[in-house]
Amino acid sequence: MSPPFQSNCNGSTTLSTQVQLPCTELRVTSWENKSEQEKRGEIVASLRLLVEGVKSVSRPAGCGALLLQRLQNNINNYLLILTRLQLSQGPVVTPSLSCVPRSTQSLTTVLMTYNQLISAKLEWFMVDLEHRCTSQ
Repeated sequence: MSPPFQSNCNGSTTLSTQVQLPCTELRVTSWENKSEQEKRGEIVASLRLLVEGVKSVSRPAGCGALLLQRLQNNINNYLLILTRLQLSQGPVVTPSLSCVPRSTQSLTTVLMTYNQLISAKLEWFMVDLEHRCTSQ
């Protein structure tokens, strides 16, 4: 059963300020050539950019505020996991973005970007880690 606010909450809110969006495109060949540390760094940088943008938005009324709060909590949870993840020894990589961020005031676009980031880069990263664990 879905929460009662969900039926009226479609994410179509226009936000008070622009939110910078990280790149979500995944180029498989260049992704496969990156180290685990580089992959994690790129995902962390993308999530940090997104959460900072979400934090900077004045909270809209109603369900938009609830969606932004949930999004912020979810991003922070992923950041906590990723930054504490023990990877194999290698050079420390400073988190960096893979492209120039774009901006939007559309809550729908912010939510879709988050979904694309999680369903592309983060899932691929987890699959890479799973392969490493099963091959040992």
